[in-house]
Amino acid sequence: MTATAIFQIDMALGYLAWALCIATYVWPRLKAMAPVEAHRAIATLHCFRFFGLVFLLPGFVGPNLPAAFAAPAAYGDFATALLAILALLTVRIRYLFWPLVWAFNLVGLADLVMDTAIAVKLDLPSAAGQLGAGYAIPMLYVPALFWTHLVAFRLLLRPAPVSLA
Repeated sequence: MTATAIFQIDMALGYLAWALCIATYVWPRLKAMAPVEAHRAIATLHCFRFFGLVFLLPGFVGPNLPAAFAAPAAYGDFATALLAILALLTVRIRYLFWPLVWAFNLVGLADLVMDTAIAVKLDLPSAAGQLGAGYAIPMLYVPALFWTHLVAFRLLLRPAPVSLA
């Protein structure tokens, strides 16, 4: 089996597995939580996106990993992590918290979409071995990040409950 085929199968199954996991275990709990608590949980996952900087770390990734992919992926993840951390730090200051929740979700989802487009353009699957240990990021971590961004937007756009009082 070719590296491209393995990459594509792994990625597709990663998205499917996380969709099933989130639909079964995460979404029911998040939608039952208070909005602030649900978004804190999502931000907590995304604050670890600083790990994307490993795409720039020689020895962790191969020397032939395309810089046109590595740099945008690394810095987009880093920016998202910083915004998520700021959201967590401002949870008690709601006029800052909510814009930061929107910001880290918008920046984070845009980063994932742009990184995917760049990966397709550069034919990253054919150079999957250059990801080294970082191969786990697009297969395991990125699908979870993608689905949690969608869940966050669903929660953000959900109508507020109507008060009967």
